[in-house]
Amino acid sequence: MKPFTVVKGAAAPLLRNNVDTDLIIRIERISQLVRGQLGPWLFETLRYREDGATPREREDFVLNQPAFRDACILLGGANFGCGSSREMAVWALEEFGIRCVIAPSFGDIFYNNCLQNGLLPVTLDAAAIDRLAAAAADGAPLEVDLRKLEIRAPGLAPIPFEFDAARQAILLEGLDEVDQTLRLADDIDAFRRADRTRRSWAYMPR
Repeated sequence: MKPFTVVKGAAAPLLRNNVDTDLIIRIERISQLVRGQLGPWLFETLRYREDGATPREREDFVLNQPAFRDACILLGGANFGCGSSREMAVWALEEFGIRCVIAPSFGDIFYNNCLQNGLLPVTLDAAAIDRLAAAAADGAPLEVDLRKLEIRAPGLAPIPFEFDAARQAILLEGLDEVDQTLRLADDIDAFRRADRTRRSWAYMPR
């Protein structure tokens, strides 16, 4: 998992509530494609017109606008990532280039999937997000600093955000659940040796 320390870049405003995982990536794409191929289909129904054999971009969708084509931050509305528990929604965001989503609230499973894939979900109130959207409206970069737990934007004082300390440490080091388990390998081995002595009957003969 890629460590997350500081990300700086354009912040695309998608300030609508209840953006669900099917809107983020459609089930048809999940059944047809594998990880690494989902980025072009992020927000497919919003990004493209379906008026021919080849999809054409909708000029009015934020990620198709020049200022936000390379956005690495997404500003969202309440209950972002609600709906079905598809980890592929996080994959699609990450493959597009999004490293951080800032929203007033998140779907619980989506939030945890973000943490498992190194994508930072930041919870801020809607008024603060509106201020960030205004500051970044022309593509001016925002800076999200996980070490200092603050967001910096042109013309605004730094905006602090809260984040669980244990999860912060894991993202800073880029540790997924397997990595976290491997760090405990010595403790696990010690437990197994002691347990084999206490409960030899539970183990197959070597």
